[in-house]
Amino acid sequence: MMKLSALPDVPRWAVIAAHAVPLATLPSGLWRVALAAGLPVAKDPLPGGWQTVYVLGLSVVSECLALLTLGLVRGWGEVVPGWVPLLGGRRVRTMAAVVPASLGAAGLLGLVAWGFYAHMAGLGSGATDSAVQEAILVACYLPLLAWAPLLIAVTVAYYRRRKGHTGAAWTPAPLTARK
Repeated sequence: MMKLSALPDVPRWAVIAAHAVPLATLPSGLWRVALAAGLPVAKDPLPGGWQTVYVLGLSVVSECLALLTLGLVRGWGEVVPGWVPLLGGRRVRTMAAVVPASLGAAGLLGLVAWGFYAHMAGLGSGATDSAVQEAILVACYLPLLAWAPLLIAVTVAYYRRRKGHTGAAWTPAPLTARK
């Protein structure tokens, strides 16, 4: 079995989910790289210039953001690496990781909702003009639907682990008499 790198107290499912996120974003990035390279994956090739830079930049940024999910299961998500100027060696506050991850997941869910609405409303022109191009596009973008749920699951596991939740049902602290 393949060994995935993570902290010892991270649940195995969370490690697998965190490692799945960059893999889920990779096909769409490769599709955009193919588009930028002029391969016939879409109806119209990119005209070049800033649009090519944008498409390639989108691929790099999305993959880098996906790779940040690994910080929720590895040591650099709890202590800033020593090579980072001014912050190296400091403990990462739990909410400093949970809030951006949660906002990212919410943004991803919003993009999925918009994409679904735009498709159902017939907005925009078709990006493909053949069944093969359509199949490639769907195959490359379908894994992106897993990004938000995986990120949410790993973020919850990170929060619970950092806050000391054991998985047992939550019980409120006993009320004390006021003086």
